[in-house]
Amino acid sequence: MKFSCILSATILFWVLNLSAQTRWNITDDGGIIWNVKSNDAHEDNIEMTGLKVSDIVTYSVTNGQLHLDHFAIFPTFRTLPPATRTHIDAHFSFNDNPILTHGVVESISHKGIMQINGRTGDTLRWSRKIFPSTDKPVIIDMLTLTNVSKKPFEMGLEIKPASKRAGVTNGLDGPYVMSMRMLGSGSLSLKPGESGTIVLVISARREADKDLAIDANAELKAREDLVASYLDKLQLVTPDKTLNTAFAFAKIRTTESIILTRGGLMHAPGGGRYYAAIWANDQGEYGPPFFPFEGDATGNGAASNAFRIYSTYMNPEYKPIPSSIVAEGVTNWHGAGDRGDMAMLAYGASRYALASGDKNLAQMEWPLIEWCLEYCKRKIDTNGVVASDADELENRFPSGKANLNTSCLYYDALNSAVYLGKELSKPQSQLDNYSNEATTIRAAIEKFFGANVGGFDTYRYFDKSVPSVNKNALKRHAHYANEPDKLRAWICTPLTVGIFDRKDGTIAALFSTNLWSPDGLRTEEGDKVFWDRSTLYALRGVFAVGETEKALNYLQYYSARRLLGEHVPYPVEAYPEGNQSHLGAESALYCRIYTEGLFGIRPTGLRSFDCTPRLPKDWPSMALKHVRAFGNDFNLVVSRAGDKLNVEIFENDQLFKSYEIDDGGTAAVELK
Repeated sequence: MKFSCILSATILFWVLNLSAQTRWNITDDGGIIWNVKSNDAHEDNIEMTGLKVSDIVTYSVTNGQLHLDHFAIFPTFRTLPPATRTHIDAHFSFNDNPILTHGVVESISHKGIMQINGRTGDTLRWSRKIFPSTDKPVIIDMLTLTNVSKKPFEMGLEIKPASKRAGVTNGLDGPYVMSMRMLGSGSLSLKPGESGTIVLVISARREADKDLAIDANAELKAREDLVASYLDKLQLVTPDKTLNTAFAFAKIRTTESIILTRGGLMHAPGGGRYYAAIWANDQGEYGPPFFPFEGDATGNGAASNAFRIYSTYMNPEYKPIPSSIVAEGVTNWHGAGDRGDMAMLAYGASRYALASGDKNLAQMEWPLIEWCLEYCKRKIDTNGVVASDADELENRFPSGKANLNTSCLYYDALNSAVYLGKELSKPQSQLDNYSNEATTIRAAIEKFFGANVGGFDTYRYFDKSVPSVNKNALKRHAHYANEPDKLRAWICTPLTVGIFDRKDGTIAALFSTNLWSPDGLRTEEGDKVFWDRSTLYALRGVFAVGETEKALNYLQYYSARRLLGEHVPYPVEAYPEGNQSHLGAESALYCRIYTEGLFGIRPTGLRSFDCTPRLPKDWPSMALKHVRAFGNDFNLVVSRAGDKLNVEIFENDQLFKSYEIDDGGTAAVELK
């Protein structure tokens, strides 16, 4: 134990010193900016999404020179046969403009819109704004030039239009044309001090249709208003500006990542690969428990639509619901078998329904929750835990025939179902059965998964007596027989569902050199692979158990790295796979560190929740403003009062309720 403490202290020292290595700074308006130095050489990418398009912008600056590539993805332009990735996409660049090739980049900033500022000699200053249309299959690239000289400036810019055909023989509605074109003539005549704008448009259309008419200024205003609406909802207020800003940015990414498809609103993971589709983990487990707190109509709409679509796959034989519904809802992917998907759906749908505060919605979700819980019950094996073919990593790493994650999600879903069932006046005998099953599965989790692994009293992720049958996983991990004796990142899951029995050993293992890396948790000790989702779960769980200062230190490090480091400004999916894509649901998981971890909100009804706040010792107060969950719009303020905490609920800036609790205690909040 002493050795583990020394290791943890060493890691913490390293983490806190590393966190200072940042490239970006926070601006006064809540954005971030990289002030480019003359000798800087750096490359990065960012994804931005609208209802009909996503743009992954890869940009690099070397000695002041800019190179930029648009990877334009059009999720609702489909090809056949329908599958996960049968959308059209293409790369476009705008790098041969003499204004830019002879110019010098001075700064790059992000805040829902990418802005690049620079100069060309002593004649011009220029600003380039890049963003997706809010509702059209269009990307806007606006270049504004300002004459800063004392002489008139004239320019005739010619951009050769580029077009790429797609879906020529297999387009669902095609053929399609993806194009890059300039709006207007590109001719500018600027007097000293005057400005003018050139607009580049990347878009997609059916070949039989005309190009869309675009009002660039209106599109810019719509994007600005949309981002402002995201930032207005659910505001985090703490003494730490980096955390506040990282939270705000995560709201942008998770809420913009919604595609309007033939099958309704779908929360898209993104990353250039996953659109117009839903997954039981990303769009069932990760995002929906957060969306009611923000109260954005598209977020809530995408969550309810996902559960509606999954409900259509319920069946009396209790065959598993597919892992993902793809191609705008017309087909599915079930390549990894049952990944524990029914536990994911029951967990996400029950928390979403409770937090929504909407009884009608909850009644709609109940049949799916009930069906998924029954499915999981039927999958209980001889060890008393829930069997599944894989986990959410889909056999990238072995997970046996029963894994810790699935059983923990089932446990939490049972508890949520009890709360929700009471609101819906479900039979008490049914709710008692759920309570008893929760007690039973919790005991089985301890008995079957509880173990000393690598010297830590924590959990094995699966048991060596039930090896994975996936040949690819076996081939990749030649030493499979020892896999259950290796620490895994998902040992954090019990902490997020209120199972604290092995919290000390688990936290020590998570932050040991075995698992912790500069990018958060390794998926498995000894491997270079990391997925942010497990790190985000872990940080939430460590707050939940009351290790506030430790959790805060690692959260501050992680947030600075993701918001202000070398790859910004959002949480990422994984590495090496995907090369740290900005997937939307990971940003929802980041926000849940605060709602469920730091503020300790656990839904207990349509108008009630338990609040177990973890106020750091150096913070006098913290707040979540404009919480739109539980059918209300309220501010939640936690402040220190001697050795106690005050938990206050404000509605319309008027104090509605106040609770005094012990530091570490719980306020049972009842709303109207």
